[in-house]
Amino acid sequence: MSYLCQLENFEYSCCRDYESAYKHVGKPYIRKDAVEKVTGQATYAFDMELPGMLHAKTLHSPYARARIVSIDTSKARALYGVKACLCGKDANTKVGLYMQDKMVFASGETRYQGEVVAAVAATTEAIAERAISLIEVEYEVLEPVINVDQALEAKTLVHPDINTIQHTVGVFFPQPDTNIASLNTSRRGSLVKGFDEADLIVENEFSLPAVAHVPLETHVAIVEADPYTDKIRIWSSAQSPFALRQMMAAAFDVKESDIEVHIPYVGGAFGGKAGIHLEPLVTLLSRAAGGVPVKLRMTREQEFNYMPTRAGMRGRIKSGVTKDGKITATEIVYDWDSGAYADYGVNVGKTAVYGGLGPYDIENASIVSNTIYTNKVFSTAYRGFGHLETLWTVERQTDILSQKLGIDPYEFRMMNMLKPGSKTISEEVITESSGSPCDCLSAVVKEIGWTGRKTQEEREKEWKTGKVRGKGFAMIQKAPAMPANTATSVIMQMVGDGHVNIMMGAVDYGQGALTALAQIAAQELDIPFDMVKVIPQTNTETNPYDWNTVASKLTFMAGNAVIQASRRMVDQLKDVAARALRCSPDVLGHADGYIYKKHMPEIRIAYKDMALGYAYPDGMGIGGPIISHGVCMADGLTNLDPETGKGLPALAWTFGAHAVEIELDVETGNIDVLKVASAFDIGQVINERMVYSQVIGGVMQGIGSAILEGYKFSDNNVLLNPSFTDNKIPTMKDMPFEVVPIYIENPQLNGPYGARGIAEHTMISVPSAIGNALYEATGINFYRLPLTPENVMLGILSGEKDCR
Repeated sequence: MSYLCQLENFEYSCCRDYESAYKHVGKPYIRKDAVEKVTGQATYAFDMELPGMLHAKTLHSPYARARIVSIDTSKARALYGVKACLCGKDANTKVGLYMQDKMVFASGETRYQGEVVAAVAATTEAIAERAISLIEVEYEVLEPVINVDQALEAKTLVHPDINTIQHTVGVFFPQPDTNIASLNTSRRGSLVKGFDEADLIVENEFSLPAVAHVPLETHVAIVEADPYTDKIRIWSSAQSPFALRQMMAAAFDVKESDIEVHIPYVGGAFGGKAGIHLEPLVTLLSRAAGGVPVKLRMTREQEFNYMPTRAGMRGRIKSGVTKDGKITATEIVYDWDSGAYADYGVNVGKTAVYGGLGPYDIENASIVSNTIYTNKVFSTAYRGFGHLETLWTVERQTDILSQKLGIDPYEFRMMNMLKPGSKTISEEVITESSGSPCDCLSAVVKEIGWTGRKTQEEREKEWKTGKVRGKGFAMIQKAPAMPANTATSVIMQMVGDGHVNIMMGAVDYGQGALTALAQIAAQELDIPFDMVKVIPQTNTETNPYDWNTVASKLTFMAGNAVIQASRRMVDQLKDVAARALRCSPDVLGHADGYIYKKHMPEIRIAYKDMALGYAYPDGMGIGGPIISHGVCMADGLTNLDPETGKGLPALAWTFGAHAVEIELDVETGNIDVLKVASAFDIGQVINERMVYSQVIGGVMQGIGSAILEGYKFSDNNVLLNPSFTDNKIPTMKDMPFEVVPIYIENPQLNGPYGARGIAEHTMISVPSAIGNALYEATGINFYRLPLTPENVMLGILSGEKDCR
């Protein structure tokens, strides 16, 4: 029996009918920070003003590559109100996340249009802006490295010193005398054997451009740096305070304990605030100005031109397949246009070698991932961390293979899917605990009403109406990308009325951690949800350590830490109650904010009566303040073998699938997304309302990558669309008429209540599903994103079946 025939009996749960078996976990509670944010009470770094604070502005290179002949800052320094003015000759501070390749100020040569060449700090923003306009720079324009093809020729090196750049040895591999910042590889089986067994071999090339993150709050940093000591205090919109502290300590050669990082509310990030960007520059300005606080906030135009992007990518894929649908071999080369500096780009490239094959069981496979320097704005982490890009290649290729074989694309995927007992390209074994990609695909295919491909006759008949529809689907997989020694910790304290405060080192920049962790604590302690508060602000001086708030790992890791801390808190309460009740802690239980005797539940003591220590009627006290901590370590992870890519890089995989129905206007090339079905094996929903919101937001962001967004550069690598006028993102008018989130709950054994991360996954493969639906509507395969009306019409008017 075919997989399609079995769909009729397949059952799944979607947002329309989801019910949780738990008291708090899974419930659709309103976000803890909702009222504070919608009423304007929440404080962001963008809003902050400190006593005596100066305001900074920056001057940027208008050229992608140029030699700085001279900089004259004398007029700017002489302007009333200017307290500091710096350029490359004033600072030799070098920064970098995995590779120390970036100067705070361009020195000698600029490497991308928008790179900072000078900065001022003044008493007002207006004076700082005026001072910037008075700085005179003479450039000798040089020929830039335009794209990855030119970069791979290595006729010009973006970094002539690449052989000596400090980097994370054994993880990233810069190639001497080239523009390859890191070359990562993985392989499994024998490509020769796999292609020999194939009845059909198909080679294709897919690509997509760089895009901007566009969080609501632009990048902001305030720094107070004492010029006489090593003390540095930072207030920032960064999403990773402890990583920022570590990188700042390395950049300025000071102790981490001398750096204090404060993170108030953050207005979105999408990965763009994970690295180290404004803080070193503002630190230098503060020191030069005598140690007073200095604030720098980016304009939206600067965000487009100066701040990092998602990398552009080209994927070249060669697939071997038998006539009955078995994929026998896959060979992929991913070329990442990482721009002028490595930043997070090299880690995205590394992730591609273990996550870039898709959720398929392919015995013979090879992935080469080149992270490449060019003279463009540099790239960093972006929601999906490379998986949207790699799955654009893999999922479009998978559909094309099914077309050429005449096999239904659902059947074809199900034949080759990872199942329990299968191995990934890094030799990780998939188990029942890993989740089920098959369940996810079956759910969305059934929800979208897929019955098989259209015939060409059906397409031609529909074409005459001026509007054609198509359905398509694509798979999703992602695991958190993190070092093998990643750790998360929390501290929990009970206050006098029995309420509980939780402090964490991670940052909630919109994903909902403040709420999800409170639900987990409420479930463990068995107290009302309103009695748990997760402190929203992070301070590295007082909050417990967290590696980074990235990788969709926060609920997983911090959730486990909260469970551990909650159970330790209950144990403390039981110890105090046991002394008060003169019994063993083993005979005590907890429920509804009380510790009680299991065999006589009416004998009990309220949490609040022990929160600060229990007092006997005569006043004598026992116990003390109830404080606990919890830790989650990413146990079992290893680095990848440099040659084969073998290792254990994934804390937990989350699998999923999108299915879409689109309508295309054949006269304009405009695509309307009518319906999206999105299924994720989330393990356990922690907050149904927030999971629903993540799906809606991710789908919208994925639609942006599919049909709207993309950087356009001139022949000299000058950005042509640095504003919302030309660099559009989705609005409500681009919202699908219907989005159906589907929750698959095969629990992850080591996850909090079985949960897995979902935040990034919801946008992954939306472009792939739309690309596949566009083929179904038109009979044309498109290989490049975005699928703008212009690009679609060019494909239609070409008369070709392949629009490359």
